Amino acid sequence: MMNCWKTINVTREFGVNRIYVVSLLLGMLSFIFLYLPFSIINQTHELKDHGFIPLVVGLALLPLVHNLMHILPLFLVNRRLKIKWQFKKGIIPIISNLSKSKMSKYTTVFSLLAPTLFLTVPGLISSYLFVDYYAYFLIFTAFNIGLSFTDFLYIQHLLRAPRKCIVENDQDGYDILV
Repeated sequence: MMNCWKTINVTREFGVNRIYVVSLLLGMLSFIFLYLPFSIINQTHELKDHGFIPLVVGLALLPLVHNLMHILPLFLVNRRLKIKWQFKKGIIPIISNLSKSKMSKYTTVFSLLAPTLFLTVPGLISSYLFVDYYAYFLIFTAFNIGLSFTDFLYIQHLLRAPRKCIVENDQDGYDILV
């Protein structure tokens, strides 16, 4: 028999507005701190501009790709998932996933770190390699860092959990079972 050690729900703990504000500030600060060194490195190259529409489309699709990156590690370890598609305001696609099976602490942490590993790190590398588009890659990377703020909050709670715990994905957060 398993007992619930702790239930983690960061939106209830911190509030949605506070999470959005800190996430926005984190994204803007990460762009500022990333743009300065990359602009110094790439000062001799000229930026290529493709307009405002591709940038907005890319930023609109980034939350979808971010959520898909959470699902990717669960597919790699053969976890059964329930994936739910929704359209926010009829336009923006949103994916939410619920694991039908209980996961280990490390699988959950890897799933939460996946967008950072698969989007942020390649975005930084691409900013260095594709010097004509480094500003675009930095914008997308900074936006993904802002999206990852809630993931980092969940990881912070999970790292404090007992070593041999099992994590159950709830609709509102995670239940840590001992």
